Amino acid sequence: MSRVCELTGKKAMVGNNVSHAMNKTKRKFDANLIKKRFYIPEEDKWIILKISTSALKNINKLGISAVLKTAREKGFYKN
Repeated sequence: MSRVCELTGKKAMVGNNVSHAMNKTKRKFDANLIKKRFYIPEEDKWIILKISTSALKNINKLGISAVLKTAREKGFYKN
């Protein structure tokens, strides 16, 4: 599975390593992803999501149900 956040759609970005002599070589900035297990009381089940740490902060702030609802509306989470 690719390294993409299942709730926000965050994925790797491309940039440059820049040396002291200003030589540039391509590099990749990976998203800060973790695997986390959540309990959804409305559906009475556990789910495992690969999410970014910023999505985890949103879940702590808004709740898992609200974040899943917005992710479904945006088309990132299909379940």
